[in-house]
Amino acid sequence: MNGNGPLDFTSALYLGLRHPGRALDGWDALTLGKPAALQEVPGARAVAVALARLQGCAAATLLPSTLHLFWDLFGMLGQERFAVLVDAAAYPVARWGAERAAGLGLPLQSFRSGDLAELGRVALAWHRAGRRPLILADGYSPGADGPPPLAAYAALAQRYDGLLLLDDTQALGLLGRHGGGSLRRHGIEALPVLAGASLAKAFGVPVAVLAGSADWIRRFERASDTRLHASPPSRAVVVAARRALRLNAVCGDALRRTLAQRVAQFRAALRAAGLPCRGGAFPVQWLALRPDANLVQAHAALRHAGVLAVPQCRAGQGRLTFLLRADHAPADIARAVRIVTRELRGLT
Repeated sequence: MNGNGPLDFTSALYLGLRHPGRALDGWDALTLGKPAALQEVPGARAVAVALARLQGCAAATLLPSTLHLFWDLFGMLGQERFAVLVDAAAYPVARWGAERAAGLGLPLQSFRSGDLAELGRVALAWHRAGRRPLILADGYSPGADGPPPLAAYAALAQRYDGLLLLDDTQALGLLGRHGGGSLRRHGIEALPVLAGASLAKAFGVPVAVLAGSADWIRRFERASDTRLHASPPSRAVVVAARRALRLNAVCGDALRRTLAQRVAQFRAALRAAGLPCRGGAFPVQWLALRPDANLVQAHAALRHAGVLAVPQCRAGQGRLTFLLRADHAPADIARAVRIVTRELRGLT
């Protein structure tokens, strides 16, 4: 990304993986014209097996998106005696699935993100009422200084014969051994956990995977409505996912190290300039603006100066968010920090 063109910090392709058509094997057709329940897309099962192995799970299955995944999964779970307990930081797509479960009659309750005491109280209360806790959380929430206490969440689910359900989209490909995600990072592969994730972030492929025990995955595939009534992942994305996993095996660890270096460089340079940012070691970093600062004007000033960031407003406070990638060069980071320091000084 060297040069004098705009510096783009709005893309979540964290490892810089892209899959141009010329890099992909040929295929006879994008789709078979059949649902996955009738016939799997060629190569899909092998990719699912590889993703299960990467995450430390016994089995996995592919879906077109996390919207399909969580809609379907909560439709199945909505038939059981669960109470859905939602971490307040959970991403909207997974929440939409939880709302489907609520529409099917399951109790739905939110708890403060990371508050184990509150979660323990509500899980115990629902257990006493004859319901198992279904705990929904993100493996990592962008902008947070760290992940939620997932090992404690999983242990609590196990204690009350419940289930931890993760949206691991942000973590898969970045965290854990060889990018295996939150299950690997927190050592919870053997606990009652299901992990749904999109590969569209670190791996650069718009396809979703659900991973967990062999029993859960078999049950899901038998009950899945979208595997019966919606188109399966296209042949193109299955081939791209296979390529992403191959690249991850060859150079993924090196790309993750490079990305960590870019994040550390960005944070250190801004801190030295008197503009400390938030986001911990994750590649989503943000600067909070003063209450009287104009977010629209600050974002426009950065864009005009050659830095593309994501404007956000959380709880009435404006912030500018920067998504760092492994293909940002050190010179890109240095130039971006110079521009940010010049344009935002006095606004943070």
